[in-house]
Amino acid sequence: MQLIRQTFRDQMNLYVFVAVLFIVGVVFGALMVNALSLEQQQELSSYVGNFIHTMDSKTTSAHVQTFWQSAFDYLKWVALIWILGLSVVGLPFILVLDFIKGVLIGFTVGLLAGQFSWKGLLFALASIAPQNMIAIPVLFIVSVAAISFSLYMIRSRVMMKRNFTMKQPFLTYMTLTTTMAVVLLGIAAFETWVSPTLMQWVAPMLPEVALKH
Repeated sequence: MQLIRQTFRDQMNLYVFVAVLFIVGVVFGALMVNALSLEQQQELSSYVGNFIHTMDSKTTSAHVQTFWQSAFDYLKWVALIWILGLSVVGLPFILVLDFIKGVLIGFTVGLLAGQFSWKGLLFALASIAPQNMIAIPVLFIVSVAAISFSLYMIRSRVMMKRNFTMKQPFLTYMTLTTTMAVVLLGIAAFETWVSPTLMQWVAPMLPEVALKH
């Protein structure tokens, strides 16, 4: 935790930049919903209803499979950012990934709000907000660490100073990313065993879902 706090203080400007980029992505994703045709919106709404109903019938083995799938998705995202941080040319792609993550969340929330109004927002708070309250800061931490390491490599190559060492920055980068990966495993567990319960509590409020019960 001390490492995380120190990194946050030293890289405040980068955190602000990444956060703003993410928020722009959220707004863009929410606006994308308006570009969908009525038929496309109805199909997605129906998919949401079917997804909720599958929660009731999941067995223990299915939950385990869901956990590993969720964990793989999270770790794949972090691994991609980590790899991009190891290369100088990967820096802009890290920012693109942060923007895309914002777009995905904004689109999901915008779709639910557009189809179910305030009830859709309530469902989004139950199904999306809890895990993302931790997952998004983790994404910011990993992204800023990757950007910082990439910038460090750029400075070392441009300035060509002998006192530049890659060992300690790389170990710090690796330790921080690994720690965040472990946190994401906990988020995947929450998403697998807790989020479905929250969604089932709120689901009856959604008209299309309530009709199917």
